[in-house]
Amino acid sequence: MSTLLNVHNLTKRFSAEGPAVISQLSFSVQDGEIFALLGPSGCGKTTSLRLMAGFERVDEGEIHLGDRLLSSTQAHVPPEQRGMGLVFQDYALFPHLSVLDNVRFGLRGLSRKEQHERAARALRLVGLQGFEGRAPQALSGGQQQRVAIARSLAPSPRLILLDEPFSNLDALLRQNTRSEIRQVLKQEGITTVLVTHDQEEALSFADRVAVMRHGQIEQVGTPEEVYYQPRTLFVAQFLGRTNLLFSHASGLVADTPLGQLSINREASGPVLLSLRPEHVTLAHPDDNLTHPSARVVAREFKGHDITFRVEMNGAEYLVHTHNRMDFAPGDRVALKPLESAVVLESQQEMQEIPSGITDEAGT
Repeated sequence: MSTLLNVHNLTKRFSAEGPAVISQLSFSVQDGEIFALLGPSGCGKTTSLRLMAGFERVDEGEIHLGDRLLSSTQAHVPPEQRGMGLVFQDYALFPHLSVLDNVRFGLRGLSRKEQHERAARALRLVGLQGFEGRAPQALSGGQQQRVAIARSLAPSPRLILLDEPFSNLDALLRQNTRSEIRQVLKQEGITTVLVTHDQEEALSFADRVAVMRHGQIEQVGTPEEVYYQPRTLFVAQFLGRTNLLFSHASGLVADTPLGQLSINREASGPVLLSLRPEHVTLAHPDDNLTHPSARVVAREFKGHDITFRVEMNGAEYLVHTHNRMDFAPGDRVALKPLESAVVLESQQEMQEIPSGITDEAGT
């Protein structure tokens, strides 16, 4: 698979004296791949998208689409000449145009017949055949987003940029719409960059995810890699709840507040470990104290699973189990890890971090 988009050492400031919004940002996107830039508000992901689209000029670095230079300190190709499709959070549809005419809007230089055929095909791809004559305001939010996707597909762009495209939809519609749009993009083999702050959206939609913080990428990998094998404290926290364990490692094992655990890579000395709640379970305490004894503090039944909070030696830990686990608050239990704990690279703050639960916000 060849590289279609190459972003190399991008830096952008909005004032000469101000800090860089993005700094030395580099990544590549393969032909036909769906790639997500994921991060909290203010991390620079939207600025990155605007640089790729050509709405902003780079201060340093280069952007290539295939063998074509789009941006550098000496060159800048205008947005309309980049061969990219854009889909925005607010759909940006023209209320005075029909659905078909909205999709046809960007098809310049073609005969009216060919414009009609391309627009109609794009609407069929997103499941909106029969809606051609309607006004956008007569459609649901999900249908309007499909029109915006169809408009970006119609010119057959080499790359589509999606800027928080599903955030205005309610939860169920958002899930269904992104699943169907992903299917269309993969079916057509269209290379896509998604910008989002939504962890679930990035993990379920993208082939690879780049987790951003403070204008830089902390980790790039498949959804499974960045979730199961976070390299830094920020990535571990941002992608979901986790249990943090201040430990001492020797080789592939570590002495932790939960007892001696296997770890995912060799380490020596003080380490900070991450153990996802679904990677530990509960059992009845054994007489030999093979597994540390703890006490159930709270139980939340969620239908498909149960979340337990358990307390041990003054710290609380989070455990996700199957929905038939019958422990109740007050019960004594044993904590049994099911997977190796993950060694985190961010050590600078570990002296200040207690063992126990950390939520997505890091609390």
